[in-house]
Amino acid sequence: MASKQDKKIDKTEERIVAVEEAFSKTEQFIEQYQQIILIVVGVIIVIVLGYFGFKRFYLAPKEKDAQSQMFMAEKYFEQDSLKKALNGDGQYLGFLAVIDEFGMTKSANLAHYYAGICYLKMGQYETALEQLNKFSSSDEFVGPMAKGAMGDANMELKQVQKAADLYMDAAEMKKNEFTSPMFLMKAGMAYEELGNYEKALKVYKQLKEKYARSNEGREIDKYISFAEGQLKK
Repeated sequence: MASKQDKKIDKTEERIVAVEEAFSKTEQFIEQYQQIILIVVGVIIVIVLGYFGFKRFYLAPKEKDAQSQMFMAEKYFEQDSLKKALNGDGQYLGFLAVIDEFGMTKSANLAHYYAGICYLKMGQYETALEQLNKFSSSDEFVGPMAKGAMGDANMELKQVQKAADLYMDAAEMKKNEFTSPMFLMKAGMAYEELGNYEKALKVYKQLKEKYARSNEGREIDKYISFAEGQLKK
């Protein structure tokens, strides 16, 4: 009768045999498909090197050029020279040309935001939405401001429910003491325009609870009182 020690040795040998068989099958697979494997590995290396090469030798110089070109457009934007900011001044590019010529850069992405705000100020709300929809940002302030600007454009287009939703999205997007109370206030006022005083009151109370020290928070009591009064009618 085999001892426990012998059984352990047998199991160990079985495991060793199994591992050896697995290695043998792997070697056979590699030998059989060696050429294909080398091609696949080569393609992956080319893609990785191409990506980093593209970023370093193409995209980085384009980004630098885009920033230098957009400098004056930003200056015109600050001065409210919106047409020059959008279309340039003949020497420097405007935001629209930056988007066309430097489409894959961070500057072109930011130019969508600036262009959207320009069109919003000029009363071209549909075009503003087109530009703002193409902008993306994880920045704590610019991201919410873009979303809130989309809310403003929808308010002007009488799409009040959509505007309210966008204001709420902007308030929740990157919670902070500046953009969150601003857009909660706008959301509450949009709900008032919809006649939804219950939702407006809820938003106002949220603002008071979370952002009492903000500019909006210091004035929120009168909005709460107004919404409560409307609900009692």
